[in-house]
Amino acid sequence: MAFSRFSLSRISSLLSPSFVPLPSIRRSTPIVVRGFSLSATMESSSASLPPSHGTARWRPVCLYYTQGKCTKMDDPLHIETFNHDCCKDLHVDAAFFEHKQSQKFEFFLVLDLEGFVRPSAMSEQRINEYIEGKYGKFGVDRVWHDTALPFKEVIQQFEAWLAQHHLWGNDRSGLLNRAAFVTCGNWDLKTKVPQQCKVSKMKLPPYFMEWINLKDVYLNFYNQEARGMMAMLKQRQIRVLGSHHLGIDDTKNITRVLQRMLADGAVMQISARRDLHSPENVSFTFRNRIR
Repeated sequence: MAFSRFSLSRISSLLSPSFVPLPSIRRSTPIVVRGFSLSATMESSSASLPPSHGTARWRPVCLYYTQGKCTKMDDPLHIETFNHDCCKDLHVDAAFFEHKQSQKFEFFLVLDLEGFVRPSAMSEQRINEYIEGKYGKFGVDRVWHDTALPFKEVIQQFEAWLAQHHLWGNDRSGLLNRAAFVTCGNWDLKTKVPQQCKVSKMKLPPYFMEWINLKDVYLNFYNQEARGMMAMLKQRQIRVLGSHHLGIDDTKNITRVLQRMLADGAVMQISARRDLHSPENVSFTFRNRIR
């Protein structure tokens, strides 16, 4: 099948699995894209993917809302100032997917790791220095202190979300069901998640054994090299949303590249896979890939 039979798509945060529906591009064959992030904020104009979002004033997403912790939903000024629809910038007309191809997966889980997880092996002083340096410039350091959770708790919430949506088996083992992670590069799942699992003294979850590196699919589909998200956006003439290196913004921008590729007829396939017996060993599908 080409696209999911379900009528909803959601953008979710790993820290708090809250969901926001995205209208399907068609009643019968909606595309479903899901984004996962360890942080959430926006600071830019609307998406350049068709259709345009009219002349409605752009508003930044409420970071507390993305974590399920907004306490000002009854405050008219807050509602006027901040956006509470995480999928607003991802709506696409069905006509945009005229050249879409059949896909192996029903769901693409767009994942980008940032720093909205509370460290377990850092002093409080070092944590404060790191957060102020990384997020102070975006004005979201207070949100980090109010919402960041330990990695183990993040994973527990994430696994509950996967199980709730039948994306992972009831036996709590094995790969994802009908879904695949999409990342911009191999670093997130090849390097950083295993490192964090070691720090947190936990086993690498089995659903992180394979993923789609959008850079490699992009290179082989367009025959054009793009070494990062910003290069892909520029080459495809897609306007950048929000602040680079803020997780919810990055996942939205990666998702918009993914949308464009699907619309152009790209077929998504697993690009990296761990050895089941030696998870530290990773094999790559594409001979022609970004290194």
